[in-house]
Amino acid sequence: MTNLPATMRYVAMREPGPPDVLAIAEGPVPQPGPSDVLIRVRHAGVNRPDCIQRAGHYPPPPGASPIIGLEVAGTVVAIGANVVGWDVGDEVCALTPGGGYAEYCVAPAGHCLPLPSGLSLLEAASIPENAFTVWHNVFERGKLAAGETILVHGGTSGIGYTAIQYAKAFGARVIATVGSDDKAAFCRKIGADHAINYKTHDFVAEVATLTNKRGVEVILDMVGGDYIARNLRCIALEGRLVIIAFLHGSRVEVDWMPIMLKRLTVTGSTMRASPVERKVAIAAALRERVWPLYASGRVMPVIHRVFPLADAAAAHALMESSQHVGKIMLDVG
Repeated sequence: MTNLPATMRYVAMREPGPPDVLAIAEGPVPQPGPSDVLIRVRHAGVNRPDCIQRAGHYPPPPGASPIIGLEVAGTVVAIGANVVGWDVGDEVCALTPGGGYAEYCVAPAGHCLPLPSGLSLLEAASIPENAFTVWHNVFERGKLAAGETILVHGGTSGIGYTAIQYAKAFGARVIATVGSDDKAAFCRKIGADHAINYKTHDFVAEVATLTNKRGVEVILDMVGGDYIARNLRCIALEGRLVIIAFLHGSRVEVDWMPIMLKRLTVTGSTMRASPVERKVAIAAALRERVWPLYASGRVMPVIHRVFPLADAAAAHALMESSQHVGKIMLDVG
């Protein structure tokens, strides 16, 4: 920890509430544990769970930083005694349990990845939360295989556009739902075979038409609410419904009979609360299977807008407006 400042700038939450509870504060630079690295953050990603935490509904897990922020990219400036594979001076991107909206952030060494070849720190910082979530939920839990069809809700969100690109790269057919014709065009541009504007079309009927009433093998859903029953109507025999969020609520009345009749699997996960070892394994899989796709240009980050760290409140307001297409980022400086 030599030659490092004692304090740093970070985004503090005055109290749970709307975006304007966020403001710049100053506090101590965190110290890495034996298996951690300390990163001088250059860019941090803004994600929907950040907004939920700010609103008071997504507390950090035990031992995690209370500072908001789940993904960063920057330079390693200190390493724990048990860390191997990383050295001071390495540029990394990382999935963090918290603390990303700050000049310095601690991350488990096993959750760090090198910058994909040819990508900037800004682009690399936009990847981890999406990549870990999509790989684990679509390919490990959802078991999407080449030749199958996946329905991706929220196709222009960070998770959505990442799922579209990964699914296509691994040989699947992709149907996405979005809230406007412009967003539908974006999804088709990045690889979706079909994009449905849910405001003008019934996605259940559209999926039935597009699949000749067979349904899709996998659905990635972050909406919940009334989408749950509608999703069950869209799934093929032996299909998998993977739920990663409940933007429209988690308490619903649903007829679960299709689970038996279609022999379905319903699963889901929260990445932040997953065991450290699981995330280490996901990082290794990403490095082997997905990072070459970025290096070759077959998949690419999509940055919608970059805000200064001091404007985190505005970044959250944009996130909650759902007007963005791609990632919202913070420039930490």
